[in-house]
Amino acid sequence: MATIALFVFAGAAVGGLILAAAHFRGQSLPMPVSLAHGAAGATGLVLLGLVVFGSEPVPARLPLSALLLVVAALGGFFLFSFHLRAKRAPSPAVVIHALVAVAGVVTLLLAIL
Repeated sequence: MATIALFVFAGAAVGGLILAAAHFRGQSLPMPVSLAHGAAGATGLVLLGLVVFGSEPVPARLPLSALLLVVAALGGFFLFSFHLRAKRAPSPAVVIHALVAVAGVVTLLLAIL
C-alpha cells in the first residue's frame, strides 16, 4: 500500500508543479487543479497512515515520511486559504511547502526500497 501511496503522491506532485508554475508566472491558479492536488495529497496521506498505523512492522523511515507529508499538508491548507480568499500566497510558503513535500516523498521512496 505504501507503493500505491507513492504513486498517488506522484500524481499530486504533477498538480503541484502546475500550480507552482502558475504562481511564479503571476497567473491565477486553476481551482480544479488545486482541488485535485489537495485530494491526491489527502488520499496519499490516508493510504500512508493505514500502513504506518497498521499492525505490521514498518520500515524506520516510513513514520518520518508520514510526518513530513503531514507538515506539507498543513502548509497546503495555509496556501489554499489564500486561494479561497483570491489573494496571492507568499512565494516563500510555496517553496517551503514544495520542499517539505519532496522531502517526504523521497523519504517514502527510500523507505520502500
